[in-house]
Amino acid sequence: QVQLVESGGGLVQPGGSLRLSCTASGIFYTIEAMGWYRQLPGKQRDLVASITKGHTTNYADSVKGRVTISRDNAKNTVYLQMNSLKPEDTAVYYCNAQYLLTKFSSRDTWGQGTQVTVSS
Repeated sequence: QVQLVESGGGLVQPGGSLRLSCTASGIFYTIEAMGWYRQLPGKQRDLVASITKGHTTNYADSVKGRVTISRDNAKNTVYLQMNSLKPEDTAVYYCNAQYLLTKFSSRDTWGQGTQVTVSS
C-alpha cells in the first residue's frame, strides 16, 4: 500500500558527499518512522540512521558525525546527507518506512535500493 522510491546514489571519491532521497506514496493513515539501511553482498542489512515522525533521530556509531538524516513530513520524504564518505561506506542503501495502514494496522516496507560506491 506504500511504495518507496529512492534516488541519489552513485559513485563518489573518498571524502566526498552524497544526498539520498526517499519518497513514500500510496494509501496510508500515517508514516511513523523512516530510515536508511545498507547491505553488502552476503551480509545482513544494517541500520544507518532512522527518524521518527517527530524528528527524533538515531545513528549507527560508524556514521555519527558524518551523516545527517532528515525528513519532510508534508512531502513524505526522508533524506540522508552523507559527508566525508569512506570506501567502507560502499553498499546498497535501502529506505524503510514504518506506517499505519489504518489507525490500528501497522506495516513495514522497503525501497528497491540504491548503490553507493566510494572509490578513487
